[in-house]
Amino acid sequence: MVDLLFVNKLIVIPIILGIAAVLSYSMLVSDDPSESLTTPIYDSGFTYYDIEAIQTSLKEHDIFVSSPTAITDHTIGQYCTFFEKGLPRNVEYCTTTAVLDSNGNTLGNINIGGSISSPILAIANLETDTLESDKETTYAIFEAVIQTLVCDCWEEEESIGFETISEWVDTVHTFYYDSDERNIKSKINNLADTKILLEITSKDNSVLQTLIITKHV
Repeated sequence: MVDLLFVNKLIVIPIILGIAAVLSYSMLVSDDPSESLTTPIYDSGFTYYDIEAIQTSLKEHDIFVSSPTAITDHTIGQYCTFFEKGLPRNVEYCTTTAVLDSNGNTLGNINIGGSISSPILAIANLETDTLESDKETTYAIFEAVIQTLVCDCWEEEESIGFETISEWVDTVHTFYYDSDERNIKSKINNLADTKILLEITSKDNSVLQTLIITKHV
């Protein structure tokens, strides 16, 4: 059973027993991609070079993002996967970077993938002990990724229903706690021709937050 909560363009979906059933106009991540996309798509929007702007932005917060490493072998599905018409698909090219704090501790990674010439998706994974751990760092990373890859226009879009990115993240965190810490997903459509998805997944001794940005099909 999957319950839906609609708040303007926000959709929060608690997942019972870890089963995700979101097949509508959203993009999800799967560990079992079935097909590989090998043709270039989307020459507009963000590019692979935008990781440099993210690095510069996060450096101001004492957050270090490593240089990108290209992934083109059979492990690519572990880093970059997207859904098209309800089917999981691999991309042909993916880059991954490590995200570290000022002490060199790993916070997560940022992956960007698509064709060799143009990406279609970006994924930021952050794993912390709890959602309250390094909350300001979480805000900084998600804000840098969204403002760089989507637009610096969030506060201008009243239809989103949240004045800031951090307010949206806080709302999703609250719903996670109110849902007895079940896995949840929240998505925002049509912000600068992209789809934004935030997933929160409970693990044995930590919480994984995954921000996924995809260009519109």
